[in-house]
Amino acid sequence: MNIFEASFLAAVLTATTPVVLAALGGLICQVAGVFNIALEGQLLWGAFTAVVFSHLTGSAWAGVVGAMIVTLVYAAVLSLASVTFRADPIVVAVGTNLLALGLTAFLMRQIFGSGGTYSSPDLAGLPTLAELGLDVPVLGSQSPLVLLAFVLVAVVGWWLRRTRSGLRLRGIGQHQAAAAALGLKVGGYRHGVVLAAGALCGLAGAQLALGNVTLFSEGMSAGRGWVAVVAVMLGGVLPWRVLLACLLFGVAEAVGFRLQGVGLPQQAADSAPYVITLFALILAGVAARRRPKEIS
Repeated sequence: MNIFEASFLAAVLTATTPVVLAALGGLICQVAGVFNIALEGQLLWGAFTAVVFSHLTGSAWAGVVGAMIVTLVYAAVLSLASVTFRADPIVVAVGTNLLALGLTAFLMRQIFGSGGTYSSPDLAGLPTLAELGLDVPVLGSQSPLVLLAFVLVAVVGWWLRRTRSGLRLRGIGQHQAAAAALGLKVGGYRHGVVLAAGALCGLAGAQLALGNVTLFSEGMSAGRGWVAVVAVMLGGVLPWRVLLACLLFGVAEAVGFRLQGVGLPQQAADSAPYVITLFALILAGVAARRRPKEIS
């Protein structure tokens, strides 16, 4: 297996992109001091709404925009509960994850008239970059959202380091009381990042349902939102480190697909990315414990 083969690298990008987009949402929440584990449900909700809007309008781009808006509204549940009413964000996030799983299965039967998987020749998928005129190796076979995801990693990193609002957000996450004493609207910033994370998860869901494939299947997020949470835990508040953690998942998934071709059972191949991600998290935890503690 040649890991530098164009088709393998393309498979890595395809697998990585939804996770990167969701993880960027988790990262900006983490910077603001909000541990967001609602990414799984929001990603699934984004995939479902992208397919619904694409089905109703015949436009993949309407699916992308619709997924971002509707998932942002869905994220408002977490924002209002955890920021305004000070509910436990972990409990609320688990609830929204379970709600998304059940609600998408229910609405799928109401809208499409069947459960399981919805796929139709009339369902509009995202065009590739080659179809839009950017016919280059590896990237040419990808949707524009793949390129956008990597651009956003750089943009978020620049924003957090170089802009006033980014620096204020970091200050809120590091010391909420001091930030509030300086007159910063802590609640407003936190509402903003939780809603922005919802929009990013909607974008991730649109890529998953209309870019990676052109269909919706019940539970198709398949743990990618949880992998995004792990990527944030591994990468901290550094976007490039979060990207590397997501690429680890993408490489593992691409390898799993290749191994299926040589006879590895599908279940083993499908579990490989999650096993490797979990192993990386364990190693990171062990390494963190071995670092010498700072003397206060």
